[in-house]
Amino acid sequence: MTPRLPTFADVTAARARIEGVAHRTPVLTSRTLDARVGARVFLKGEHLQRMGAFKFRGAYNTLAAMEPGVRSKGIVAFSSGNHAQAVALASRLFGVRSTIVMPANAPHAKLAATEGYGATVVRYDPAESRREELARRIQQETGASLVPPFDHADVIAGQGTAAAELIEDVGPLDMLLACVGGGGLLSGTAVAAKTMSPACRVIGVEPELGDDITRSFRTKALVTLPKPPATIADGARTLSAGELTFKLVCALVDEMVTVPDTALVEAVRFAMLTMKQVMEPTGVLALAAVLGGAVKPAAGARVGVIVSGGNCDATMLQWILAGGAGAPPNG
Repeated sequence: MTPRLPTFADVTAARARIEGVAHRTPVLTSRTLDARVGARVFLKGEHLQRMGAFKFRGAYNTLAAMEPGVRSKGIVAFSSGNHAQAVALASRLFGVRSTIVMPANAPHAKLAATEGYGATVVRYDPAESRREELARRIQQETGASLVPPFDHADVIAGQGTAAAELIEDVGPLDMLLACVGGGGLLSGTAVAAKTMSPACRVIGVEPELGDDITRSFRTKALVTLPKPPATIADGARTLSAGELTFKLVCALVDEMVTVPDTALVEAVRFAMLTMKQVMEPTGVLALAAVLGGAVKPAAGARVGVIVSGGNCDATMLQWILAGGAGAPPNG
């Protein structure tokens, strides 16, 4: 059976499920940022979401959409960090067990938070094992339901609620930028934006070192990286888009761009030193594209930017604030 592509009706249903549980995160603005970009920039602050990232929206929506008898058998997921925390927290809220497959080199803060939410963490070496295979083995052994990090209609619809809130709060946009790992946030963003602000250009932003979806978008053929990219954007170390996200990105997204890790360092520093906000490297991919000039809005344009997360290890934050010289800390 071909997986179902989510629609705007699914985003609307997701909004009803997460209402009162997920935070309606604030829209942040900065006159300094506007002056640098030459446009009016609206930042959707998903770094202030529960568990520190937009991922809570998709995880909670997916569990809420399950039949109670199915959900009660437990949840299994695989993730480098934010999806892991999101599934762990959502599972705790529903009172069901969760098992999360995480890479051994995942940021310590994300590992600790996932366990803190009550999940059982199964660590693996990315060079020796595939996380999808480990998760499906656990699923088969336990009868738990698999909640993938991005390639699932309910996950995508849940992520699309962030863009829906942003457009509802600030009105129509000329362009809307979202970070890209596996494409769940970008896909959901595009589904919401193309209905609520039809003239809006939707732009995805990847790290230069992990440009699989950018290449897939341009060639219209799914590109898979041979190994996880060595970018400081740990949430974007995916190997390829999923079946659903690839189709949605090709159908609805207007442009894909990439930014170097140096631009992520600059964007995290800008957020911290100018806006007094803690954002993680993956979380500022879209902001970095605007700050660094990878995307150049027209003068006075209305630009939406989804800040996807703020779960940054203290050692990584210290390295970034010190200027990002030398090799970055692990995670």
